[in-house]
Amino acid sequence: MRQKFDVITSTCVPLPLENVDTDQIIPARFLKSTDKEGFGENLFRDWRYNEDGSPRKDFVLNNPEYGGCILVAGKNFGSGSSREHAAWAIAGYGFRVVISSFFADIHKNNELNNFVLPVVVSETFLAELFDCIAANPKTEVEVNLPHQTVTNKETGNTESFEINGYKKHCLMNGLDDIDYLIQNKDKIEEWEQRNR
Repeated sequence: MRQKFDVITSTCVPLPLENVDTDQIIPARFLKSTDKEGFGENLFRDWRYNEDGSPRKDFVLNNPEYGGCILVAGKNFGSGSSREHAAWAIAGYGFRVVISSFFADIHKNNELNNFVLPVVVSETFLAELFDCIAANPKTEVEVNLPHQTVTNKETGNTESFEINGYKKHCLMNGLDDIDYLIQNKDKIEEWEQRNR
């Protein structure tokens, strides 16, 4: 799951549904594990599979026309409970970026903590992405973390996105919070010495 971010160019998986909550991302019955592994196979479980476990052919993750490491989702993605398992499932499936016009705050931070980049775009840009992907499933999107831009390669249109400077540094260097502290151990100890 942990990979350094720079520029990612990929085709996309469209999920043009609003108000997708964390129970829809990963149903509560799969929350028994505290290990991050294996959650990707149950991402969107109740939409993705029939009760007998067979794949639903009409769900986007089961459609071979769509693929890539970018999920394009409708407004208010990740609402509901604060379960970190939802971000584990997204990362475990292989998504590196989720694009939406609005994320629930806790879920957005959970994605960042699990090396998934949540990119907030305007509703107009999001609608354009959905239209382009529907017309051409091979539409590519470029997400440039250093410059904080997202580009629809089909139209050439670009938008900027915001990200906390600390989280940007961590993503670009493949660091979680503990790694960051260890990397700065000498500075922390020096500060403690000065401020006794």
